[in-house]
Amino acid sequence: MANAMRRTSEAAALLGLLYAARRYYRNWGATKAECRMALPGDGSVTDPAIQTTEAVYIDAPVSAVWSELLQSGQRRRDADQGPPESQQLAVGDVLRLAPEGWMGLPEGVRLSVAELVGEKYIALRGTRADLRWNAVWSFHIQPHWEDRVRLLTRARIALRYPGEVFAMELLRPVIALGTRAFLLGVKHRVERSQLTTPTPSAVEHG
Repeated sequence: MANAMRRTSEAAALLGLLYAARRYYRNWGATKAECRMALPGDGSVTDPAIQTTEAVYIDAPVSAVWSELLQSGQRRRDADQGPPESQQLAVGDVLRLAPEGWMGLPEGVRLSVAELVGEKYIALRGTRADLRWNAVWSFHIQPHWEDRVRLLTRARIALRYPGEVFAMELLRPVIALGTRAFLLGVKHRVERSQLTTPTPSAVEHG
């Protein structure tokens, strides 16, 4: 009896901690307006149990950010589709986001490119083979002046069983940290490349 009460108390404490922490990682860096706005790709999961939106500013033109997104996608293409440099990212390509066996998933995490509009957005779609979940993960480029971009990412996940919401809540901090690291990685690589790329005026007067 005492052990059961202790386990119940520990579970309640864990839930309370997750609920308190989720306000910091649920929509990391995104404004309330960005969290509410409809984005391309949302229609792939019409009734999500979970939705998150994260965002970051990047001091670079749209073309540079888009190029980095495509390169990131090419690096994650499944090996059976050929080497990453063999072709441009296209609708239907399958990207591997986590290896086989990750978090108990036999196939890991694999998403396919569902929608792609040049220099605007990419939407990735994933459905587990047993239909236990359905997800869309999208990236959106919003220009702010000529040399600044707002990069948004949104995840929408539909779950078949209510009990899986708790398991997903346990994973959400890990997912949020991974997503934030990806956004910051794109930001740092693009901004660093802008520092080493000569501007047209510099070339003309060099």
